Amino acid sequence: MQVRKIINDPVYGFITIDHPLIFSIINHPWFQRLRRIQQMALASLVYPGAVHTRFHHSLGAYHLMSCALTELRSKGVDISPEEELAAKAGILLHDIGHGPFSHALEHVLIEGCSHEAISRMIMHRLNQEFNGSLDITIAIFNGQYPKRFLYQLISGQLDVDRMDYLTRDSFFTGVSEGVIGYDRILKMLTVRDGELMVEEKGIYSIEKFLVARRLMYWQVYLHKTVLSAEQMLVRILMRAKELAGKLDSDAPLAHFLDTSRKSAFGEADLERFCRLDDSDVEGMLKRWTHHPDKVLSTLSGDLIDRHLLKIRLQADPVASGDLSARRLAVARQLGITDKEAGYFVFEGTASNSTYEAGDEMIRVLFKNGEVRDISQVDNALIHQTLASPVKKFYFCYPGL
Repeated sequence: MQVRKIINDPVYGFITIDHPLIFSIINHPWFQRLRRIQQMALASLVYPGAVHTRFHHSLGAYHLMSCALTELRSKGVDISPEEELAAKAGILLHDIGHGPFSHALEHVLIEGCSHEAISRMIMHRLNQEFNGSLDITIAIFNGQYPKRFLYQLISGQLDVDRMDYLTRDSFFTGVSEGVIGYDRILKMLTVRDGELMVEEKGIYSIEKFLVARRLMYWQVYLHKTVLSAEQMLVRILMRAKELAGKLDSDAPLAHFLDTSRKSAFGEADLERFCRLDDSDVEGMLKRWTHHPDKVLSTLSGDLIDRHLLKIRLQADPVASGDLSARRLAVARQLGITDKEAGYFVFEGTASNSTYEAGDEMIRVLFKNGEVRDISQVDNALIHQTLASPVKKFYFCYPGL
């Protein structure tokens, strides 16, 4: 069956879908669910334009994967049609395991189970439906395929996932610091000994890419107001789990709020999970604004109306005396216990690294055949200082 569809993307222009398997994946209800999960969770409370979805991002990453594979092929890298299709399917499915509000609620709704693990489970289920068409895709996604560069394009420090979310998120937020030269980076990619590398000419584009990622984290992803809103959402779900027996047991979320379930997330949960999206959480938030529990109703109402907790970022941990005094004041003000006041007054840490040198390295291939890590090139911008994580302590409390 010949399939050729084009999708008009606001970032890249036309994206071409030209294989029945890719078309089947996109049309699957579990992939369509990504239309209803925002890419940046609650960042739209700060950047109103940031309402794009995981669906947009997955298609964008697919487009960049297509461009990367075309470029590598033009340089003589051996990529069979089956491997090309598998890599495209892999990047298309890399985020399919995300739940409502993406990273904000990861490990909150489903404790101890990452979205990558759920993505693997979904891939195996889809592979059964598609009669084994995803065998190579699963091997690549798990890092078990001999041509390691295919895995690195999906999950590495220079993967097309990061290239798309930086480009797309900066586009929809209007934050120009996140703009990267993704097209030049793709042109500079090469493969040696099965490993993904960057040609020497691309050093400055890679450094800009890494710095842009750092700036986007502190200006957008870990923006203090975004952090406050997402921490409020986390604590609403924590309180809902504590009150699970007193909540509507018919709601789609109820199964995952029930703390009496002792079994780990498994195949039996997958169907329920793949029906969840942001609207399920948003609907419950509206209902919980009228719940008799003061903690749940107050936090839910405040988040919906954007009456967010105050937040303070600082270099040192919050003094225990400050926490205790604030909690006591909130407990008196709202007529709740000191323990319950902990839902309104709390501390935490936020950290980010520009370049994780101990992780998957970005290797630069020089004209003389020498290979070096990006942090070891002469006059490197990404040196040891920038490779060290930046850690900030935050303190959230109501503005009573």
